[in-house]
Amino acid sequence: MANIQSHVEVYSKALNLRAQRHQLLASNIANADTPNYKARDFDFSAAMQNALAGRAASGAMPLARTAGGHLSGEGMTGSAHLQYRKETQSAVDGNTVDMDVERAQIADNAIQYQILTQLIGDKFKGLRSAMAGTQG
Repeated sequence: MANIQSHVEVYSKALNLRAQRHQLLASNIANADTPNYKARDFDFSAAMQNALAGRAASGAMPLARTAGGHLSGEGMTGSAHLQYRKETQSAVDGNTVDMDVERAQIADNAIQYQILTQLIGDKFKGLRSAMAGTQG
């Protein structure tokens, strides 16, 4: 059972990071015409390693506890360290969003997300099949 739990946990963390990255890339696209907007992204593999090791992203800010009943927030792990994307083209208004790069990254991220959902579905399909085989 621990093996199943570890597989599901890994897939869950990967899906959460893919969803977070998708939101970030969508934000870049939404701000393509915003003056001085700097495109952001994160290294998925580094964020996944942090998530699997139970570490928060480097440079993450701890939550302030202003009352004894507040949660510490130490359980929050795996959030990605955001970085500015390297500028590929100069813009007069200071915006660093390159729509071609953003579209390619969001398409790749969507495919990776779809692959993860397929893997999870296949894992549960196999579990259902194994359980159905033992009940007969």
